[in-house]
Amino acid sequence: MKRREFIALLGGIALAAPRETSAQTSRVYRLGTLTVGPPIPPTGGPGAMLVAGLAKQGYTLGQNLAYEARGAAGNVGQMANLMQELKAANIDVVVTISYPAAAAAKASGVATVIASGSGDPVKTGLVASLARPGGNVTGISDDAAALSTKRLGLLKTMSPQLRKVAMLWNKDDLGMSQRYDASAQAAQELGVTVLPLGVRQPDDFNEAFDAMNRDPPDAILMVTDSLTLLNRKRVFDYAAEHRIPAIYEQDFMARDGGLMSYGADPKESFDRAAALVASIFQGKKPADLPFELPTHYLFVLNLKTAKAENLTVPNNLLALADEVIE
Repeated sequence: MKRREFIALLGGIALAAPRETSAQTSRVYRLGTLTVGPPIPPTGGPGAMLVAGLAKQGYTLGQNLAYEARGAAGNVGQMANLMQELKAANIDVVVTISYPAAAAAKASGVATVIASGSGDPVKTGLVASLARPGGNVTGISDDAAALSTKRLGLLKTMSPQLRKVAMLWNKDDLGMSQRYDASAQAAQELGVTVLPLGVRQPDDFNEAFDAMNRDPPDAILMVTDSLTLLNRKRVFDYAAEHRIPAIYEQDFMARDGGLMSYGADPKESFDRAAALVASIFQGKKPADLPFELPTHYLFVLNLKTAKAENLTVPNNLLALADEVIE
């Protein structure tokens, strides 16, 4: 499935359902979604995965489920206002993508399920612990250190001469800054030097490219958030022009032109997020629902990009791929 969550929407979207449905139920459960990027429609990408997961739990859009979506289109300063809009719409649960969205949801007091993109929720202060969140937030977490080690290992398999890796991340996003820290620590343990390239706005990418021109890296690792996603094509183009192997965190980025990606299977993550939402609909509290870790990870390799960059993909790396794009 093509990832479609970053569509050209700048405001909120809502798909309402009547308050009274079939004879089987008189209750309509209201789900909200919140992200720093554009709002997530229920008809494609992660929204569709979430809706499908809830359907398996007995909650059907247009019958006993209503859907409200809000997205800041990159304007982090709007997160609190957008969350208040969702709260005013009487949502029962909000599903978030990104640390800023999760932080705004936590502050609102609304039951919150983190689906992805929030970093370590304990280190960022979103929850007391993964086993006992203790507040209004639960969801899906990941092991940033293990994932960073795996991504760097894949880069090293692609380029055995790897000595220096450029890392791009949004340093205004606390969750992503901590993911960068984990990646930098993993690189140090592997004997790889890090060229840190923190960005805060689109113009900063020009400075990042200039830094790589002055001090060329052997590879690029890009940490994913709304800012880096919205500027991903520029990174793809730079890597292609300079024939630098690059790895990304989400599968759709390899399908979109990046060389390779390694990260949690979004279908599993949003399906598990849907199950947590259903538990809250049924009366359980986020405080009592432990965070879950993904169990299925995808390594996607784009051979078309490799050929365009004149990069030779080792057979042992090819054999590891869950999906090969030709």
